[in-house]
Amino acid sequence: MSTLELLQHTDTVNELLARYGVKFGIYKNNTFKEQLFPFDAIPRIIGHEEFDYLERGLKQRVMALNLFLKDIYSKKQIVKDGVVPEDFIFASSGYMAECEDAMPPKGIYSHISGIDLVKGKDGNWYILEDNLRVPSGASYPMITRELCRRTSGKRLRAHRGR
Repeated sequence: MSTLELLQHTDTVNELLARYGVKFGIYKNNTFKEQLFPFDAIPRIIGHEEFDYLERGLKQRVMALNLFLKDIYSKKQIVKDGVVPEDFIFASSGYMAECEDAMPPKGIYSHISGIDLVKGKDGNWYILEDNLRVPSGASYPMITRELCRRTSGKRLRAHRGR
């Protein structure tokens, strides 16, 4: 599919995203602001070696986040050791006292972890933020994929599996 073909329906997809209210929130200068989720038709290609490197790091990070949650809802060693202040954990809106001493299947607390990455001007990858809320960012690619099917379904079917 050519760049022109990819760009052809960008405005339509962005209009539909606005109509459906697909938004995300950001904090800037201690103020929460919602903005429309922008759609960019040009895919970012990550080479195999670079992707493998990122994948290893992201798997390690998700494992660490799950271990953090396991500790918070059980032994609380990270609080006892003074690594994380007690108020930081227990005053958080995401903390659920109902989960105390509950062990989810296979010890997985976060089944969907949205790790937002950005590539800096220096060529290095950086983590912008971790999202353990569901659906987190998982809904964005799902809805944009559906909107792309609506606006250019013939093109998507013609290039399936490429």
